[in-house]
Amino acid sequence: MHGPGRQGETHVRLEGVTKVFRGLGRGRPDVHALGPIDLDLAKGEFFAVVGPSGCGKSTLLEVLAGLATVTEGTATFEGRPIKGEVPDGVGVVFQEDACFPWLTVAENIGFGLRETSLPAGEVEARVRRAVATMGLDGFAGAYPSQLSGGMRQRVCIARTLVLQPRLILLDEPFGALDQQTRLLMGEELLKLWRETGATVFLITHALDEAAMLADRIGVMSARPGRLLEIIETGWPADRDSRIIEESAFGAITAKLWRHLRAESLKVLGKGTDAA
Repeated sequence: MHGPGRQGETHVRLEGVTKVFRGLGRGRPDVHALGPIDLDLAKGEFFAVVGPSGCGKSTLLEVLAGLATVTEGTATFEGRPIKGEVPDGVGVVFQEDACFPWLTVAENIGFGLRETSLPAGEVEARVRRAVATMGLDGFAGAYPSQLSGGMRQRVCIARTLVLQPRLILLDEPFGALDQQTRLLMGEELLKLWRETGATVFLITHALDEAAMLADRIGVMSARPGRLLEIIETGWPADRDSRIIEESAFGAITAKLWRHLRAESLKVLGKGTDAA
């Protein structure tokens, strides 16, 4: 399924990407987790993926991050093969809390900047902006043990965004947040996306989140995960959470749910006509 939803240079390309986990030990079968998948992401677009549990969404993100090798096919970022390590210019945020407990909020956020050649003043300015953007004012000197789970996840997101990656990979980054905070953090993410021009690839289980944030949404099948459909939202780049009031928003989430319900019933071993 080639052809990005926005006009522009192809930033990421997946061609015939398949991932099979080989069975370990006698009699253990191989697991065909993913693919084949063909996908182009345009430079600067916001792409979201939804799908049933166990469909290979996170495996797909790991392929893009260079953390999982493909069994068949090719994956490229900026024309170069992705394999073996996180490519330069790629930032990854996982759903797990990955804060360093011995560092303060500000130190956690600025951790990756230590390895850059940025002047100290620029590092301090980026960290300060990130603290404010993530609603962590007053907590810059606090340690992770003094924060809620949602606040710690915001620290992890900020730690990636201050590096200003050209491709941002997000694996359910707002899963630990309540509904209202998720939508507001989504607005902040959209602002950062517009300001930086980065390409964003988001995995989420929240259909409203996908429908609000993305230019295009890829719907994955039950395992082995394939792209059933790519839905273009048609939203303007300057959107925010008020987009959920639009009638088209309900139509998009309903379409996503029809796909997701059918695929989730397959995972549960039920037919698509099950109640």
